[in-house]
Amino acid sequence: MWHYSRVLFWRALAIISLALGLLGIPLPGLPTVPFILLSAWSAGKGWPALEQRLLTHPHLGPPILAWHQNGVVPRRAKYLACGMMLLSVLLLQLSAAPLLLKLLLPCFLLMVALWLWRRPEQVNQDNDYDKTD
Repeated sequence: MWHYSRVLFWRALAIISLALGLLGIPLPGLPTVPFILLSAWSAGKGWPALEQRLLTHPHLGPPILAWHQNGVVPRRAKYLACGMMLLSVLLLQLSAAPLLLKLLLPCFLLMVALWLWRRPEQVNQDNDYDKTD
């Protein structure tokens, strides 16, 4: 019984995050990439066929593999993520949100942006032929 509950949980998380990721394509403000990565990760825990399908997808597969293998985030995705975070902060400042939220969320998003920009943008290929001993 416990095994089926775990599999059901991972499959539900995979489907929900995939649906949110696909909704993020046309909807501004809803992130696509983190939800697709979450879907691939959770599918790997309870639905290997869906994980394999995501990894072999012509558009989604290469970025998922690059993230899984090397933590790569393309520069375009970094710019887009930072732009959306900046837009979110600006809209938050114009809203009637509580002052504490207006102060803390920009700090949190700044930390996320710093972490994001520290991620590699492409896979570094070690070339042993260029090294001299």
